[in-house]
Amino acid sequence: MRIRPAADDDFPDIRAIARKTWHDTYDELDEDLIDRTVESWYTDDSMPLEAPGTVVLVVEATDGGRSDSDGDIVGFTHAVVQGDTADILRMYVDPDRQAAGVGTDLHERLVEQLRVYDVERIRAFDFAFNDASRQFYEGFGFERTDVDEVEIDGECYDEAVYTLELSQ
Repeated sequence: MRIRPAADDDFPDIRAIARKTWHDTYDELDEDLIDRTVESWYTDDSMPLEAPGTVVLVVEATDGGRSDSDGDIVGFTHAVVQGDTADILRMYVDPDRQAAGVGTDLHERLVEQLRVYDVERIRAFDFAFNDASRQFYEGFGFERTDVDEVEIDGECYDEAVYTLELSQ
């Protein structure tokens, strides 16, 4: 496994991972809604790679013994730094690779990248109904600190906010 900064030509793979993960994880959402959302949220416009304070990382498989060929993208994350806070907006791992340490390695690399910005806290966002996400972030010491709303196609969904205070 290799974790590296995303490149413009990674977006088809990023969308494919997002689509597969959303369909596998978010049973509460309509399949057409998922497809429309993925097409609009996972683009170079919504995840600008060169924007100041933006970190987008991808995970490439390097274990040729699996069905994936070397270099296939199996996960990604997207975070944005604003002042003393970094927000993890997206973190997805191919469902076939979950529970194998890919997400843990990706998260740890992301935190390393975010520490360069001297942030005091990191927040992560996900649908409030996603128990796997809650367990993942709480396993790294995040605490659920708020519930916000995210609007998709005119419908509002509760979004949990998890916060990790960093010691400087």
